Amino acid sequence: MVLTLVGLSYGMIEESARRTRGVGADVIIRPPFSSALSLSGAPMPNALLKFFADVPHVKEATGTVVETIVFPETMTGVDLNAFSTMSGGLRYLKGGPFTGPDDVIVDEYYARQKNLKIGDKLNLKNRDWRVCGIVEPGKLSRVFVQLDVLQSITGNTGKLSQIYLKLDDPQHLNAVVADLRERLKEYQIYSTEELVSLLSINSLPGLKAFIAVIIGLAIVIGFLVVFLTMYTAVLERTREIGILKSLGASPGYVLAILMRETAVLAIAGSVFGILMSFGTRWLIMTLVPASLQQQIVPEWWPITTVIALSGALLGTLYPGWKAAKQDAIEALSYD
Repeated sequence: MVLTLVGLSYGMIEESARRTRGVGADVIIRPPFSSALSLSGAPMPNALLKFFADVPHVKEATGTVVETIVFPETMTGVDLNAFSTMSGGLRYLKGGPFTGPDDVIVDEYYARQKNLKIGDKLNLKNRDWRVCGIVEPGKLSRVFVQLDVLQSITGNTGKLSQIYLKLDDPQHLNAVVADLRERLKEYQIYSTEELVSLLSINSLPGLKAFIAVIIGLAIVIGFLVVFLTMYTAVLERTREIGILKSLGASPGYVLAILMRETAVLAIAGSVFGILMSFGTRWLIMTLVPASLQQQIVPEWWPITTVIALSGALLGTLYPGWKAAKQDAIEALSYD
């Protein structure tokens, strides 16, 4: 459970960072008060594109509108020509660019998850779209529609969610970012790598807290399950423990046997849990590759093993000690 949830956290963040880099922009402008992982509507005026186009060393400026379909899925309105110039263009696996206002382009993962092919109808935001292209994943979004169409149907005519800038020379990046921050203090202005650096577990306190809660729950659940299991196991082995004690086994010896057995089972369970995390990743990539992304995180393997081992040993301690302190005669007479 821990490895799967941590893997999902890392995978979603890494996928978001990869798609951000895939745009090919040098500078990203975001609305005030927007978070690193999400955008709040489309509050920026289209007129900003002309302003940015006139900034020295800005070679290309383009904007997008991002609209949530069903969390965490979103659709993105783009000016395809400007976006292609900036990013190097989408790589079409099937079909091609927009030919009409109702056309939609989806990436390979979204097409696989929704079982879509060229010409299929897709209902998004209470509107029927025609799939005109299927592209390689990794650039900006999974679902693309024409910018002016999405602006119109979402009531954001003349508004943008995010603006991307391409410079004529990356050497001017720091100077351009500093100049824009001075002139547009209300907006969030980042270099692409700066924004990507914010897409991490350590930079998202809410996500760190979520993972901490999950780890805490795993320890508590592990403790309770092992405690109940071991308590039952000890009861079932009362006569066996009585025989050991009648042969001279000390309480410490009996407790050590139970603790060693628990440690072996916990380590074996941890290995099985690691293997199962590969299985959950396969299931996610097979069933919902567009909605979720899971990453295998080897650095968490020893952490989860320690968690499992600690919970198991703590859960064994009381029933093991109780069994070790039993009187040998009472244990042998237990039915």
